[in-house]
Amino acid sequence: MSEELSRRTALKSIVAGTAALGVSAALPAFAMESYKSTALKGNVNHSVCRWCFGGMDLDALCIEAKKIGLKAIDLVGPADWHILKKHGLYSSMCNGAEINLVDGWNDPKFHATLIKNYSEMIPKVAEAGYTQLICFSGNRRGKDDETGWKNCVEGLKQVIGIAEKHNVVLVMELLNSKVDHKDYQCDTTAWGAELAKRLGSENFKLLYDIYHMQIDEGNVIANINKYHQYISHYHTAGVPGRNEIDDTQELFYPAIIKAILATGFKGYLAQEFIPRYQDKIKSLRDAVNICDV
Repeated sequence: MSEELSRRTALKSIVAGTAALGVSAALPAFAMESYKSTALKGNVNHSVCRWCFGGMDLDALCIEAKKIGLKAIDLVGPADWHILKKHGLYSSMCNGAEINLVDGWNDPKFHATLIKNYSEMIPKVAEAGYTQLICFSGNRRGKDDETGWKNCVEGLKQVIGIAEKHNVVLVMELLNSKVDHKDYQCDTTAWGAELAKRLGSENFKLLYDIYHMQIDEGNVIANINKYHQYISHYHTAGVPGRNEIDDTQELFYPAIIKAILATGFKGYLAQEFIPRYQDKIKSLRDAVNICDV
């Protein structure tokens, strides 16, 4: 299943069936027993990405999220913020200003549209009481690193002042270019950190997607330690496959989350795996428990 296709579609309009069809299987024993808990510890601000549960009504997802102890839902736009507020949940990563994942700030031909979109969306995010708005570099399309950085800086400088005025952080997501997002330019932590340095604003940060960065660069904990000052948000998923973060995959999330917390991180950690087990909410609950260190 193409994550680029499914996510791009889901970000435009949540469509039933985005999540993989249920497979009759139980979560492995270590997730069931070692990380079983009746109450969350409070060290992690837990969230979940809406698109991964696109087959579920947002109201229903909010109800289940509250039962688990989540504080927020990721990647929800203005049209549905009222639903989150109704359930007392936060919009931990807002969306709706981006064009898509491939047409981004690294190409001047998209600047006019992006500047208009973000100039209008930033005040809405602030008025709703939220602080983070996602953005994307876009695909390289033959551009070298220097050209990509230069174009991103030129475009983002047109809106960063608005973000600073409204206390909103523009957060560029790191995506892998090897498996899911071929040709995406902001595909390493170092690339994103260099862009942040050049912009020189606390209102521009990175979304470190653990799944994506394991695929493109590995060395997850070392890179988190090295670049944490530029990171304001984290996403999870299992590698390989972007499914449950259980013992069928190569990442050990408790150690990763402990490393994140050790940097002093106070932001949100959002589950962004595509459930493959039949009971998707159980998968979400178990993933939260695994990360609740």
